[in-house]
Parts: sequence; C-alpha cells; structure tokens
Amino acid sequence: MTAMAPADRLLDRYVDDHSVQPALTPIRNELNFAWEWAALRCSPVYYGCGVPHGQGEPVVVAPGFMGTDLSMMEMHWWLARIGYRPYYSGLGLNVNCPDVSTETVLNVVQRAADETGRRVHLIGHSLGALIARDAAFRRPELVEQLISLAAPFNDVAHVHPVLIEAMDAVRRQAGSHLTWHIAPACYSGHCTCSFIENIMRPRKPAFRRHALYSEHDGLVMPESCMEEEAELNIGIPTSHYGMIYNWRAYQEVARLLAQATSGG
Repeated sequence: MTAMAPADRLLDRYVDDHSVQPALTPIRNELNFAWEWAALRCSPVYYGCGVPHGQGEPVVVAPGFMGTDLSMMEMHWWLARIGYRPYYSGLGLNVNCPDVSTETVLNVVQRAADETGRRVHLIGHSLGALIARDAAFRRPELVEQLISLAAPFNDVAHVHPVLIEAMDAVRRQAGSHLTWHIAPACYSGHCTCSFIENIMRPRKPAFRRHALYSEHDGLVMPESCMEEEAELNIGIPTSHYGMIYNWRAYQEVARLLAQATSGG
C-alpha cells in the first residue's frame, strides 16, 4: 500500500482528522484469529450447547470495514442453529460511503421485519456496528436490539496507523465500482451525513444496546468501543478480528439475544 505523499496530505484537508487518532495498539494480536476460529469450532457453544435458544427472531449481521458478508458466515450459521432467523447485511465488501451503506442495511431490516412480523436484532462488527447503529437511530420502530462487536463509536477513535492508512486508501479509490459513493470526508469526523450524527450518541436510544469490546484489540483501543454506561460493556479476551470467531463472544451474544427476547 502506497502512503500518501506529504504534499498530497497537505492538500487533503480531511487527513488531519481529530476524531480519528493514531494509537500503537498491539497489531500482532490480529494474527491469532485463526486460533480463535479453531477454538470456536471445538466449543460446545458453536453447536448450540449450553446457550439459550431463540424462536425465529430476526437478526441482521453486518461485517466490519473492508470485510464482506462472508466474514459473518460463521455467526450467521450459528444463529440459525440456535433458533434465530439470520439475515446478511447485503453490503458485500464494506468499503462504500457509510451513509449509503446504512440505506442498504435498512432495506434488509425492513424485509426481516416484514417477513417475521417482529422487531429486528442487529449485530455488527466494527464499522458494521456503526452502520447498524445509524440504521437503528433512523428506524427505531423496527429495531429491538443492537449488539456492537469491537466498534469504535466514541467521539474520538484511537486506532492503529495501518487502519488510518487503509481509510485513506479507500478514499483515494473513490469512484471505482466498489467505492462509487465515497466522498473525501468519508470515514472522518468531517463527514456531514446523518451517519456521523447517529453514531456519536446524539440522544437516548429507543432500542436495547450492548457493546462487546476486545480486550486485546490490535487495531482499535478498547476504550473507543465502550458505551458511556459501564453496565452495557462486556470485555472479551480476543483481538479485533478475533471477536467474530471467539466462542466467549458467541456465548455473550446468545445471552443478550435471549435477554432482549424475554424482556429481561
């Protein structure tokens, strides 16, 4: 990946963004996601043992930045095994304008609500959770619950420089078939879309929410992924990408889904 030249950075007023700050997180931890996947496959939780089951409630799962719906495949299949009706987000590769991506997710949420006659549960990883959060604020009457997985929704996101460069790279590809709607301000605090307004806790949500943060996150500081209310935060001993394959995270997701379904 070619870094932006100093002269180019001076011409790009969106690069110096105070809402996204570099942090030397232990990025090497991200190499452990394969072990997380193997441990998940060996866990009884993966096969629905020892966790509460659903009764056909709709759940939409959304992938993180530069991830695809296929990255949420294990969770999608697992949700089906434990009695829920899962839906992919429809985002494909998650590199488009988040405001446009929210519209895509909302179409799926509306379809899930129409097909099941129930309010929808949203589970998003990283950027996918931010998009899900925006969707929930836009159409709260359709949403029962939001579970965020390693999602930096605080006012200032402290992330590894590699992730900042990845966002720069996507902006430089604006107008391609994958990033058709990308604007210079995308993925920055300079964005004027409702997406930014809705992820920064603009008002008390009308939906249930919890945040699972990665205690060994290699890309984002865990503090950037926590709700203001301490009781809504759950630490998982895993990395950023490991979160979507960690059996403890699945265990907590099953508990939170059942809690919302039962009204507890």
